[in-house]
Amino acid sequence: MQKIKIETVKLVGISVRTTNENGKSSTDIPELWNRFMSENILPKIPNKVDHNIYSVYTDYEGDHTKPYTTFIGYRVTNIDDLSDNLTSLLIEEGNYIKFTAHGDMSKGLIVNEWMKIWELDIDRTFVTDFEVYGEKSQNPMNAEVDIFVGVK
Repeated sequence: MQKIKIETVKLVGISVRTTNENGKSSTDIPELWNRFMSENILPKIPNKVDHNIYSVYTDYEGDHTKPYTTFIGYRVTNIDDLSDNLTSLLIEEGNYIKFTAHGDMSKGLIVNEWMKIWELDIDRTFVTDFEVYGEKSQNPMNAEVDIFVGVK
């Protein structure tokens, strides 16, 4: 766990409104990932900075138990050329705690890490939290994913 300051990040991708109540997010988020992969979103996004995938949780109606938006996309240099039902999102500058999840993606690596985070006594902002799937996440049996949680 490491506290860091993040500068504003511009993203383009797709999103869904969901909630952790009644297990809805455990259906909605995998469906969003499936759509992201099956619709081959990568080539539709202009001005990409790199090939890291961002999974963002934002627009919270309260804490992690209330509705929020999940967004999946790529970092871009500008958000002017949107097409194909893509949306933009800004990760605002702020303070974050960085966690790194290591392990097997097929065994609930990310969900399990979030369950640990939800139990921590940290002063969260519930504005924006996000995961970065970079080069080290490419081997699903031995993945490394960075998770950034917005804090005051």
